[in-house]
Amino acid sequence: MFEGGAKVRKPWFLYLIECADCNIYTGIAVDVAARYAAHLAGTGARYTRAHRPQKLLAVVEFPTQSSALQAEYRIKQMTAREKREFARGTKSRRAPSRR
Repeated sequence: MFEGGAKVRKPWFLYLIECADCNIYTGIAVDVAARYAAHLAGTGARYTRAHRPQKLLAVVEFPTQSSALQAEYRIKQMTAREKREFARGTKSRRAPSRR
């Protein structure tokens, strides 16, 4: 997409979903609302087809897909408890720090 001759980048988002079995699914998307709707409809990730989504726990914005992927990797290394603590702390929409 171009605006005034300059390429405008859409931000990427990291999101955490709590599933019916209390597991937490982590993913990235440009349009979280559409992606969450796909998870709810059973057309999202294979994981959320088997582990039904219950609620969206957190959404964090990143400037690039690369930075969102790096954050997703770090979040996936966390325990479920650490992910819940992270989700509670995302009200400031901060990115997870490197370990």
